Amino acid sequence: MTADMAAPKAGNPDSPRAAYLVLGMHRSGTSAVTQLLGFAGAELPANVMPGDEHNAKGYFEPWRIAMFNDERLRAAGGAWDDVFAYPFRPLSRREERQWLVRAEALLEAEYGQAKFPLLKDPRITVLMPFWRTVFEDLGLGLRCVIPVRHPLAVAGSLARRDGFPAQKGVLLWAAYMLAAEAYTRDLARVFVDYDSLLADWRGEAARIEAAHGAKLPKLTEKAGREIDAFLTPELRHNEGGGDLAALGWAGELAAAVFAWCQASAADRTPDTAMLDRARASLAAKRQEVGELVSPLTRDLDAARLELRETRARLEAEVAELRGAWKRDTAGLERELRAFYKALAKADEQLEAALREG
Repeated sequence: MTADMAAPKAGNPDSPRAAYLVLGMHRSGTSAVTQLLGFAGAELPANVMPGDEHNAKGYFEPWRIAMFNDERLRAAGGAWDDVFAYPFRPLSRREERQWLVRAEALLEAEYGQAKFPLLKDPRITVLMPFWRTVFEDLGLGLRCVIPVRHPLAVAGSLARRDGFPAQKGVLLWAAYMLAAEAYTRDLARVFVDYDSLLADWRGEAARIEAAHGAKLPKLTEKAGREIDAFLTPELRHNEGGGDLAALGWAGELAAAVFAWCQASAADRTPDTAMLDRARASLAAKRQEVGELVSPLTRDLDAARLELRETRARLEAEVAELRGAWKRDTAGLERELRAFYKALAKADEQLEAALREG
């Protein structure tokens, strides 16, 4: 294992508490996998990012953790859409310790003592060496699921949502998948083909259980019906396929990574040498142009984070106002019921007094 893959040992996946991690690039099927795991008994965080026009069914991401991860990436000079966010960039031991304390408190606040916490935030993929320390400190075993979607389908979705050119989209996908593979080699993990998931989720659920050596917590008949209702054809917003080679260096690198991931998702054992060559190619390109890219993506990410925080804060305030309104309405209803009850009792007493008189 090369230096960029080194990471602390995480807990055994058979431990009393085990976290389900959904790793991979944004727009690559992580939401669909997360919902399947959630219906099957893994536990979502307290504060989940709502759906929007880009994903009406919801993202199922812990938005507080997502914002934390954005901060941590920026602290090391990166951003979620920096094509060179992989490999992981550590901070000084003192700085990292402060971030770890914050992360552990945040994770406990979002999940409490959940037996099977379910965590999906694509940023964790490139921050896995950091987060593995958090999971280990909290005594959590790890069960990883890595969805595999055609990089051109991911790039199409990113182009529609963020305006990214295709070359950037496929390169981001490749970088995240390289990170997902490198940082989970010694963990219980499974690569899941996105199209296969939509076509036969039960078959993919069985593969997940086999790879983890553990049954999904609550994959009941009722859960199956809920999954059937969720995994509908409209989730395939962008069809895969196309000529990656037409995108030049970025497309060729993505094609090599995709071929490896597809083979793994088909339960073959492809040679990791092709991934090592892709990593070397990415590292060389980072040396060549990295300083031209990272500051720009970092600044853009800071602006996006500010907007996301504002939106999340407003949504939280609206939710609080709605809750207060419901509480106030319930209180008024109780007072009205008590008033009418007292009025009825007074009428009865008045009638009784009139009869006696």
